[in-house]
Amino acid sequence: MRDHTKAFCKLATEAFDCPGPVYEFGSYQVEGQLDYADLRSLFPGKTYVGCDMRAGPGVDRVEDVSAMTLGDCQAGTVLCIETFEHVFEVRRAFDEVFRILKPGGLFIFTSPLNFRIHAYPDDYWRMTPNCLRRMLTPYDARLSGFQGYHKFPHTVMAVAAKEPAPADFSARAGKFSAAYDAWLAQDRAGRPMGLKLKEAVGRIYRSKGERYQVDHYHSADLTLDIGRTSLAQAG
Repeated sequence: MRDHTKAFCKLATEAFDCPGPVYEFGSYQVEGQLDYADLRSLFPGKTYVGCDMRAGPGVDRVEDVSAMTLGDCQAGTVLCIETFEHVFEVRRAFDEVFRILKPGGLFIFTSPLNFRIHAYPDDYWRMTPNCLRRMLTPYDARLSGFQGYHKFPHTVMAVAAKEPAPADFSARAGKFSAAYDAWLAQDRAGRPMGLKLKEAVGRIYRSKGERYQVDHYHSADLTLDIGRTSLAQAG
């Protein structure tokens, strides 16, 4: 889990009403992320079930997100933060999340695109923004997009609501987008001076594409879709 994906999840919980129970898939806290990757405190007073394919820190229930043992319409909110790149049957996993969500349930999602291979326990996929947008077409309302340089973003992300979506989803999405942009601006401004100097010196020998990646790292572009959109229209 990276700082911006944790912030994305935190701000989503503040902008949207996240019904319980909450199920996180990919909750195993790998070495170096104990406690940091624990999202339970974002959902006070709600039942929280951490799920992963293997037992370990942060895992309450062993589940394969692409072949769940959970019943239909059982989850109020599903979190998949930096998870689906590790799921081989990724299309089936999207279907399973939709199946277990209650009507009006929320799906909060992030996944890396321009990022190193990281095997926990393995790494299979990278998803473009348009791919994610099409995967979410069954949902009644979707806020999806990317962060980074638009020709090769480093992260794709989304918040989606199963039908019936809250009537104020659009207003909440606008509030969330503004809050996330503000967080990104603050994070960029708050970087250590040493890092800023290193980036400035690096511009001398970096390629144009690499400079674009650095310059746009803190830029986010999110698209709001309301109502079910056909696969041909989305993306």
